[in-house]
Amino acid sequence: MLRALLAAGESVDLVVSRASRLTLLDETKIAFRDAHWRDDLREWLSRGADGKPDAFSVDLDGVRYWAAGDLAAGPSSGSYPSKGMLIVPASTASVAGVALGLSKDLLQRAASVTLKEGRPLVVAVRETPLNGQTLRHLVTLDDAGATVLPASPAFYAGATHIQDLVDFVAGRVLDAAGVPHTLYRRWKGELGGGTRADD
Repeated sequence: MLRALLAAGESVDLVVSRASRLTLLDETKIAFRDAHWRDDLREWLSRGADGKPDAFSVDLDGVRYWAAGDLAAGPSSGSYPSKGMLIVPASTASVAGVALGLSKDLLQRAASVTLKEGRPLVVAVRETPLNGQTLRHLVTLDDAGATVLPASPAFYAGATHIQDLVDFVAGRVLDAAGVPHTLYRRWKGELGGGTRADD
């Protein structure tokens, strides 16, 4: 999704929560460090969904990084220019914090600002199953104007590789944010269209 945002000419204000750092390290073995964020992000984004390095070339000129603990950062203020916010992936803890209007870190504060300013907020929930409390938090976010988008890949686009499934979810997030992309083959209203090689 970050690669597609940059390819679409969008500038990105990036916040990586403490929990995201732990997940990133556990799932990819990549440490994300404030002092080396550019190198760490380049290593992360250059990998394919299968973990193979150097699958993509990455230009980070459009990225501005903000530490999660920096509550004086640009995105913490409604006067900071922003088209909206994408929380991808969103843990149930993030969902709860945003739904309750907490500001314990920059992610929650920026989400609160995004909602109060009436800007698009897309929350891509990654966990399953969801309990009643989380479902109530998601309804609260929907009522507040956020788009709740479960990270659920679809198979009608003709996925043949794990990267196709990841790209589908990323593409749906970008669709919700109004960012053009070519990450997946769109449904054309014809059964079997996802399995035809000529599309």
